[in-house]
Amino acid sequence: MTRVDRQLKPECWQLPDAHLLLWRGWLAEPEACAGYQQLVQQLAWQQPSIRLFGREHPIPRRQVWMGDSTAHYRYSGTSFAPEPWHPLVAMWQQQLSQQLERPFNSVLLNWYRAGTDHMGWHADNEPELGPEPGIASLSLGQARRFDLKHRYQPWQLQLELGHGDLLFMSGSTQQYWLHRIPKQSRLTAGRLNLTFRYIVPFV
Repeated sequence: MTRVDRQLKPECWQLPDAHLLLWRGWLAEPEACAGYQQLVQQLAWQQPSIRLFGREHPIPRRQVWMGDSTAHYRYSGTSFAPEPWHPLVAMWQQQLSQQLERPFNSVLLNWYRAGTDHMGWHADNEPELGPEPGIASLSLGQARRFDLKHRYQPWQLQLELGHGDLLFMSGSTQQYWLHRIPKQSRLTAGRLNLTFRYIVPFV
């Protein structure tokens, strides 16, 4: 059974315009290892192109957009229709919704096959996520750096997100902060990251 330890105290930081909570080892080692292998092998991984500065570029990682049938998502000029929930991911989604006391109807899975796969500076601030989105980020596999920087002030934070760790970003974090997964060329193992979100339905 997957571990969800409600008594496990999260790490937190006193940062302006941000609310971050980090649970180390939210998933126990056996469940995290099994989940990584299962999802890497069973999902239909894609490498879509996004438009940057007027040109199309394949993203430097593999990804799957998953969730409820109405949870359509758009960023960098590309629209994504969700894949149906994988049973394991759906179980984690339900546990996170219960623990964090908020709904999640979708998840973006990113597979970084080695340290050369990466993601540049960005914020999860698309209109369909609402004004103050809550993003629950679950990491599996190789530990990777996770950098944050304030848009308007000289504030920065560098974390290492490891196997089974859960990071929750909420409040005005996406409005005032950018984050990235930088290249770490010496790393050869893969990392899987699941960012659970709530897409606001269009009326």
